[in-house]
Amino acid sequence: MDYTVTGRDLKLLEGHARRVRVEILRMLTEAGSGHTGGSLSAADIVTALFFYKMRHRPDDPGWRERDRFILSKGHAAPLLYSVLAITGYFDIGLLKSLRRIDSPLQGHPSSKMLKGVEVSTGSLGQGLSIANGIAMGLKIDGLDSRVYCVLGDGEVQEGQVWEAAMTAAHYCLDNLCAIIDNNGLQIDGYCCDVMNIEPLTGKWKAFGWNVIDIDGHNMEQIVDALDDAEAVKGKPTAIIARTVKGKGVSFFEGKAEYHGMAPTKEELEKALRELETNGK
Repeated sequence: MDYTVTGRDLKLLEGHARRVRVEILRMLTEAGSGHTGGSLSAADIVTALFFYKMRHRPDDPGWRERDRFILSKGHAAPLLYSVLAITGYFDIGLLKSLRRIDSPLQGHPSSKMLKGVEVSTGSLGQGLSIANGIAMGLKIDGLDSRVYCVLGDGEVQEGQVWEAAMTAAHYCLDNLCAIIDNNGLQIDGYCCDVMNIEPLTGKWKAFGWNVIDIDGHNMEQIVDALDDAEAVKGKPTAIIARTVKGKGVSFFEGKAEYHGMAPTKEELEKALRELETNGK
């Protein structure tokens, strides 16, 4: 059976998202390095994909009819690893090995080293092009599987993203959904200061996409957007998810310095208490 949550159980999904955040923080602290802010900001989105929307089989990662997930912002690998472990692709104890030289859980996802990883990512700007190719191939093969690609907002400063956006619209890839984790921050500060990307909604529409603008931490809006995207025919869909860098831990939220900085043990303990309190 493919892995999904039965029905629209928003509370259950929110609970999964909290656990995903807990495991992200634990593995980053254990590793002493990695990307905290962007892993936490996209946690609700990726939770909804793996626990609600996507057809996938943890016990059969190569299942031909599966939906495909591409983490174009590959530095958020702790998020993907957390979700894969919780859904059963590998033993959750492996998360403690993040970034060790002999571990399949490298700083960026490797499809050669870990089952459940569709594509090796890390060089920003490439994921959507890969997603286009997969989406085209699925159509050629007559499969109704879908492709979901999560990009960072700083990442869309890359020109290749917009070449891919034109391509997807030109070929009417309605089996493709791009989700932009729009937390407003990148490693060097605010996106609007480094290279302004707004108006994102208008740009994706101008490139021929169906566009849905949501609160990327509101689970009801997320699952509604994913359902709506699947119903659209004749064009790809971009979901602009307005998020908060470091979401879920108040002292990480909205801080660019936590883009690529792991929590200390003291910060971990404080963060876990906060997540537990907010979950009650």
